[in-house]
Amino acid sequence: MMTEYQLKEREKAILRFVIHQFILTASPVGSRNVSKKYDVGLSPASIRNIMSDLEELGFLNHPHTSAGRVPTDKGYRVYVDSLMDPPKLDNHTKQVVDVNLGSGITETEELLKITSNILSVLTNQLAMVTYPKFEQAVLEKIQIVQLSSTRILVVVSVKSGLVRTITLEIDAEIKEEQVISIQQFLSERLSGLKFSEIRTTFQDRIKDIDNEFYRPIVRVFLDSVDKIFTDVSSEKAIISGTKNILKQPEFLDHEQFQGVIELIESKDIIIHILDKNKNLPDNDVTVTIGGENQDEKLSDYSMITKEYKIGDLQGTLGIMGPKRMDYSKVIAAVVYIAEQLTQELTKLR
Repeated sequence: MMTEYQLKEREKAILRFVIHQFILTASPVGSRNVSKKYDVGLSPASIRNIMSDLEELGFLNHPHTSAGRVPTDKGYRVYVDSLMDPPKLDNHTKQVVDVNLGSGITETEELLKITSNILSVLTNQLAMVTYPKFEQAVLEKIQIVQLSSTRILVVVSVKSGLVRTITLEIDAEIKEEQVISIQQFLSERLSGLKFSEIRTTFQDRIKDIDNEFYRPIVRVFLDSVDKIFTDVSSEKAIISGTKNILKQPEFLDHEQFQGVIELIESKDIIIHILDKNKNLPDNDVTVTIGGENQDEKLSDYSMITKEYKIGDLQGTLGIMGPKRMDYSKVIAAVVYIAEQLTQELTKLR
């Protein structure tokens, strides 16, 4: 079994400089360019030999149309894990985040939208925020509002402070006393249970009230229980910054341009990757580079994600962009914004 090659200090230094320069210019990097730009104490010939070795080892690649070299996924991975500057956000950027997120917003959805927008503006990448995972949400109370003789509004409150609403149509006319009575009954039977528990045990919990008085409302709840107590986060994500990401030189290529537009419009692949990264330790930020995303359509992109919390519920935020990005700056922004969003959401509870 082959062991992973350990880069020598010179190789690490040259790889770091090549990636730094490529991030800045988006152009393949040559040995003379490294020699002029960085004080590495080596001749262009020595640098060229080291770059050739790094290419053979799979850390750099040599585009056919250029004499210079560009990082591979493997090169970026080593860079992110051990060569880049430690992620740190400057005080001015922190103030921008604090002012925007702490501006007296009282609606969770509005706060998530603003978060996505700030993240995109600060990183010049595509920003994404998924809604909290309701799968483990604990029901606090359920309210039923009669809208007409055949329509009701179901208001579901969970212990994290979030509220969901859904309108249901009843097959028969109902009276106010039926609505009040069924609301009290459902609150008593379901409060304190997780959404997942409610979905699997709902029929057993209400079987003793399936009489003529309750039947019209009970029937519609039986038909709609999966819809009422479902996990909306898999359906919804806020994506911002299409204009920002399209400014990147990578998208001057028509095929690349079309590819990213299709990703943005479908959302499904992006949401799937975000969901895969949701069960990590609290303090972890996830960086997936190119082929690590396990979807061919994302092979030219990196994703940086982190969880945020509302009480016991968790959502994910992050960015997607070309593999050529300022990883240190973007990671710092993702981490800080996730922490501040959690803090602001806690205040809303």
